[in-house]
Amino acid sequence: MGHANQHHLVPLDGHFHKNEAIDWRRQQNAHAEAKCGGVRGEAEFDIADAATCFEYYGGLATKVSGLVNPVPDNALSLSLKEPVGVAGQIIPWNYPLLMAAWKLAPALAAGCSCVLKPAEQTPLTALKLARWLGECGVPPGVVNVVTGLGETAGARIVEHPHVDKIAFTGSAAVGKLIMKSAADTLKRVTLELGGKSPNIFFADADFEAAIDGALFGVFINQGEVCSAGSRVLVERSIYPKFVEAMTEKARSIKLGPPLDRATKMGPLVSREQYDRVCKYQEIGKSEAKVAIGGGQPSSFGRGYYVEPTIFYDVDNSARIAREEIFGPVAAVIPFDDEADALKIANDTPFGLAAAVWSRDIYRALRMVKAIRAGIVWVNHMQPTYVEAPWGGYKQSGFGRELGVHGIDEYLETKQVYINLNEQPIGWY
Repeated sequence: MGHANQHHLVPLDGHFHKNEAIDWRRQQNAHAEAKCGGVRGEAEFDIADAATCFEYYGGLATKVSGLVNPVPDNALSLSLKEPVGVAGQIIPWNYPLLMAAWKLAPALAAGCSCVLKPAEQTPLTALKLARWLGECGVPPGVVNVVTGLGETAGARIVEHPHVDKIAFTGSAAVGKLIMKSAADTLKRVTLELGGKSPNIFFADADFEAAIDGALFGVFINQGEVCSAGSRVLVERSIYPKFVEAMTEKARSIKLGPPLDRATKMGPLVSREQYDRVCKYQEIGKSEAKVAIGGGQPSSFGRGYYVEPTIFYDVDNSARIAREEIFGPVAAVIPFDDEADALKIANDTPFGLAAAVWSRDIYRALRMVKAIRAGIVWVNHMQPTYVEAPWGGYKQSGFGRELGVHGIDEYLETKQVYINLNEQPIGWY
């Protein structure tokens, strides 16, 4: 493996048009993604987003530039941008193709070679992607996909002395292990970790839009989303009505086979994740009241299906409010006023995302400034664009993906000094 040749990367904006590299295979890709734990309808959007990611960074590859630094000397001072080198990239099992695109596209645009390790549960589309990139003109050896367990293949990538940077998306616990291991070779590390995101609803919010936003925030992709709005904070004056409306609308969520276009919630990705979510359903029953769900549907003879579950009257100190479940489990928490909402929202070790729902723009902006999270949405939940940065505060990680920030994580800055004075230094 070596650094990718920048001359090969210049044509990325021509090769990676979304209708060429990935998008034209949307149907077969969506089929494969849905079999990896998603649902067909959502997977088709994910394929389009992955194609857009490559298209965006294909254009950005020719926009990497340095600086001329004004210095008080007869000299020319430059700041040059160079690829960091070989990037080790470890991605999770949710949104496997999209997560691969988020890692590979900016790294290739920066001129790096990549060693990508997909999750052992969902390697299929990452392996296909490597082949498609070759068809698009990426030189052999620039994109390498290594399958295997995290404890073996992933750990070896992190500790390898010829890997210059690690980019990881996954749990906070594994992120901490990666930091410790990467310290032995002082690798650059970026971490996009989990969250327990607050989805905050004030009484003046558009009620119907708010109910949709509450359900979408925690039940999309079976709740297997790092930015899931799993803590639903509701102003006390609308709290009973809000819980009732959430519950009623949740009854209409269609569980079913992932390849069925009508399905809105499919099975969880693995037996391990199924057992984890079921465990938290039982924990929640001892900590709060159940509005709906709390178990496993009886209508499926096979598959790791769980019911969309809403707990209410949850205290923010409860385990279901503090620990990332990564499943379709909502914890609804009442609050008294703006100050109380902010206190509850920030009372978490995580800080990936948050949402604020209110018609009062002054209050919304006060909340935006005060919430300790890397992403804050106002009157929406989960909109994600390749043009905007993605990443968290606190134990949700550090570094940013997407946007121009994403390519910066794969670049080194080199200072160059060119003396324009022909006289010797004259010190001795």
